[in-house]
Amino acid sequence: MNRTIKIGIAALALAATAPAFAQGNEDEGPVGWTPVAIGLATPVQLPWGLNRWDVYGLDLNLFYSDAPKMYGLDVGGLAALTRTKMYGLQVGGLANVALEGPVRGARVTLGLNYAKDDVRGFEAGLVGFRDSFHGLDVNFLASFQRAECGCQISGLANVATEESYGLNVAGLTNLSSGKAYGLQLACIFNYTEELHGAQIGLVNYTTHCPSGFQIGLVNIIMQNQIKVLPFVNGYF
Repeated sequence: MNRTIKIGIAALALAATAPAFAQGNEDEGPVGWTPVAIGLATPVQLPWGLNRWDVYGLDLNLFYSDAPKMYGLDVGGLAALTRTKMYGLQVGGLANVALEGPVRGARVTLGLNYAKDDVRGFEAGLVGFRDSFHGLDVNFLASFQRAECGCQISGLANVATEESYGLNVAGLTNLSSGKAYGLQLACIFNYTEELHGAQIGLVNYTTHCPSGFQIGLVNIIMQNQIKVLPFVNGYF
């Protein structure tokens, strides 16, 4: 126990003296980096400073964490935010937010996982919203992105505004506005402009099916010789 206390004190002392790592002033972006940032909510933390410190190690705040770059473990009781890069594990009670730059690793929350850029790895939450996603994504409600590759499982809907590759499973609907490669599996409705793979649901719709098939009560391929078939439809 005494050893654990000593390690904790040493970590706090190291964070408090992190200005020794400083690289610039407040007008030039981050002032430096620190291995540990601990507090209540950024900037009420050690070291002091709103979104001024890149963290290479541990960022732990009771309510809210905010760092330009995060490499390691990032925990915010309510929300965890990064401004340029996030590599590692991010856990925010209600939200994980990446304002710019890539996300690599895992993010878990009871609410929103948001990234303006590309995400690669694992995410779990209520809703996912990002530019593109590669990996395993599990959402209680829905996921939204421009392009997706891997496996997405959502309680209501998976939405890709361009292309999807892999497995998409939804309680209500899978929507891919461009091309879908792989399997779309939904209880109610599957949609894509161009199908390369399979759709399984109550109603399946695609404009063009160069390769693949549909299984459901109503199967629609608009550019097929027979556009609508019950039970099974495919390219011919």
